[in-house]
Amino acid sequence: MIICVPVTSTGDIDPRWGRAARVAIAEVGDGDLTRWEEYDVAWDALHDTGTEGGHHARVAGFVGEHGTEVVLAHHMGDPMIRMLEQMGLDVRLGASGDARRAVLLAAAERRP
Repeated sequence: MIICVPVTSTGDIDPRWGRAARVAIAEVGDGDLTRWEEYDVAWDALHDTGTEGGHHARVAGFVGEHGTEVVLAHHMGDPMIRMLEQMGLDVRLGASGDARRAVLLAAAERRP
């Protein structure tokens, strides 16, 4: 399972999905993290440049390029949720605390 999660410099969930400065792509197999890569996406700085649709396209491109199956976040707006779900992604909200631990918990909660 490949999960994209916004992260802070201290390894916690960044509560700002669409304005995150950094995200991690995590791969979980057999209950363990098999890959953890962090990317400086600068969505915080880029959020208000251009249109909302342009920003959504930027986010969609990133998650699509990395084979994301699940987006794990604390919060995001309804338009972003709709876009990600239309892409076939499983959007899970309410995450907080240690990002690696949250990813493992999300992976353990398999959904159909």
